[in-house]
Amino acid sequence: MTAPSVKAPALAGLREDLTGEVHVPGDPGYDEARAIFNSMIDRRPAVIAGCASEEDVARAIRFGRENDLEIAVRGGGHSVAGMSLNDSGLVVDLRRMRSADVDTEVRAIRVGGGATMSDLDRAAQPHGLATTGGRVSTTGVGGFTLGGGSGWLERRFGLACDNLVSVDLVTADGESVHASGDENPELFWALHGGGGNFGVATAMTLRLHPLPSFSFVLLMFTPEAGFEVVTTYRELMESAPDEAGGGAIYLTGPPEDFVPPDLVGTLLCAALVTYAGTEAQARAVAAPLLDIPHVAEVVAELPYADFQCMLDDPPGMRNYWSAEYLELFPDEAAEQFCDLATSMPMPSPSQHALLPMGGAVARSGGQYPVPWRQSPWAVHPFGVWEDPADDERGRQWVRDVRKGVQPWTAGHVYLNFIGQEGRERVVAGFGAGNYRRLAAVKAEYDPDNVFHLNHNIEPTSES
Repeated sequence: MTAPSVKAPALAGLREDLTGEVHVPGDPGYDEARAIFNSMIDRRPAVIAGCASEEDVARAIRFGRENDLEIAVRGGGHSVAGMSLNDSGLVVDLRRMRSADVDTEVRAIRVGGGATMSDLDRAAQPHGLATTGGRVSTTGVGGFTLGGGSGWLERRFGLACDNLVSVDLVTADGESVHASGDENPELFWALHGGGGNFGVATAMTLRLHPLPSFSFVLLMFTPEAGFEVVTTYRELMESAPDEAGGGAIYLTGPPEDFVPPDLVGTLLCAALVTYAGTEAQARAVAAPLLDIPHVAEVVAELPYADFQCMLDDPPGMRNYWSAEYLELFPDEAAEQFCDLATSMPMPSPSQHALLPMGGAVARSGGQYPVPWRQSPWAVHPFGVWEDPADDERGRQWVRDVRKGVQPWTAGHVYLNFIGQEGRERVVAGFGAGNYRRLAAVKAEYDPDNVFHLNHNIEPTSES
């Protein structure tokens, strides 16, 4: 069956020209190819171009433009709004481009545009190296890094974009561009948070850092202890070394051996302390939390790449997320944070997280368009559920969390944590001055706004 919006000769030409595989409705594998992380999104592209090289990406973009198809770009497929898919358009699918090559001499890794965090982490681990990655292993490196990149190691090594050395990009005209500090520096600046607005990243190089050991402390408490746990975690992190990270997180008791059977499926408050160091160091930092009576405890030193897989979100679930970045987190905010957990969708894999910033995040890369990095705390309602009947309840809980912490917000937001929440939120993700500068870069590299399925920056020349 040929996609109705694409003429058969054009489609045959794409199939012949592309090294990778092309899927259209009716093809075997089409439904599998269009499935993404958020099962709430059900879209049917006219063509899915499974690209295997930079040349394939250029061919696919030119094909899309010649056939007047809306273009979406898929890396890891983790956009909560489903921006890596469209209806009746073209998807440039990068999943075949998953190379991850480590250069130990310069401590850097070059990854393909479709690489996931697991690809990167597993390649770096044997060399005792790592860089800031997403909080789950299935996140795509490209979208994660170009959107800023917040993860467990950020307080020690900075955001992922702070570690960006270079990017190979295919523009809306199908041309290849290299961006680095020395080559196309204005584009390189824009790629530190500006996302997929400027082209398709077919490869990127990131700086790696020595990480000889990694440890974590995970404690679970009944909800009644929540306020004490959250405020203790707050005080702990305000004086913690950069090696420490983690979060205070409300969640559903998981069916794991370390959770008492009678608490599985119930609301729990967890404290997670991650540490770029030994178990003994992690225990020392987490001591105030360990002193609070808790119902479950896991403490371990393990390879960072293994830890990254431990918290992977289950596929095939319905997702709705958002975030607020806070200027302050006083006791009143802690009380509100704890109260808001009680309406979280239950039982489900949803999480209600308080994440610490600071450390290298706040010190590094102030020149980049990521103003949210200066906030000391982030509140991240991460709604995940299975039943479509819970959609409105789940969405409303996320909205209520945002509203509930408004008195303490800084007004900025990490766009990778949110869906489509309007232009004002997009501008808030970059800052108004940065947005104007980004719009000028957009006008140079994508004046027709071909790449608009993202947290979109409208192309306008800087006045």
